[in-house]
Amino acid sequence: MTAGTAYARLMQLRIMTEPQQGASYDDLLRIARATEDLGFDAFFRSDHYERIGGGDGRPGPTDAWMTLAGLARETSRIRLGTMVSPATFRLPGPLAIAVATVDAMSGGRVELGLGAGWYEKEHRSYGIPFPDTRERFDRFAEQLAIIDGLWRTPIGETFDYDGSYYRLSGAPALPKPVQSPRPPIVLGGNGKRRSAELTARYADEYNANFRSLDETSAIIDRVRAVAAARPIVYSAAQTICAGKDDAEVARRAAAINQDVAALGELGLAGSPAAIVDKIGRLGELGVSRVYLQVLDLADLDHLELVAADVLPHV
Repeated sequence: MTAGTAYARLMQLRIMTEPQQGASYDDLLRIARATEDLGFDAFFRSDHYERIGGGDGRPGPTDAWMTLAGLARETSRIRLGTMVSPATFRLPGPLAIAVATVDAMSGGRVELGLGAGWYEKEHRSYGIPFPDTRERFDRFAEQLAIIDGLWRTPIGETFDYDGSYYRLSGAPALPKPVQSPRPPIVLGGNGKRRSAELTARYADEYNANFRSLDETSAIIDRVRAVAAARPIVYSAAQTICAGKDDAEVARRAAAINQDVAALGELGLAGSPAAIVDKIGRLGELGVSRVYLQVLDLADLDHLELVAADVLPHV
């Protein structure tokens, strides 16, 4: 047993899906139920309206918060959330209401991953405004202030906000989430100045997604330097491709159009023992939660292998 493997025993493993690549609600329900039954901590999904990359994306996209509302009633234990919802998709007030509603539907199991938005093509396809990078980030910052403010406003009081892009006057700040003072907020990215500053002010978790070990370490160091006064959970998202032998790993990699060597650098690929060791090395960097990006939603045997031979050792 390596030092990394021993350290990894405190790690939480969460399942993350990319349904814009082609998945129905029933597909997501099947994975969410397996996530719960097999002992994983949470089920997260991306928030996109169009396939990224090749293929036709059939049967088409599903709305993130509508599907999470359904899954809230179909599951009982696992945490549920987005990785991440773009600030470009929804107004902050209605988003706060929607997430609080799903939180109540789940009995207090929801987490909100929020980002500035980046995929221009889906915005063009569906007529969603896509301002330049600076404006998107400014809107993202205002949305965080508004959502946090609405959820934290005491019952019986109102919330006002006067920003450059959003103005709220006398908002009743209802409904309240079940979780108090609010559901956890997850941010992520490269850990540069504005991202780190928003994390220090609003986030409960910071996610370094699809990065090498060195990049993950640098991101965590940058955020920690700014947000040291706040108790932040540091997490990583990694594509997973596990197999009992090299042939099984190669078969699963081919099924998701991924290169095994590249996955070894930026993801979790190989035998369960190799994956446990890589998770342990992430733990040594300060990561205490790993999102396992599962791309082949039809391969439940994959989840069962990870649950049997990785989960007990982290």
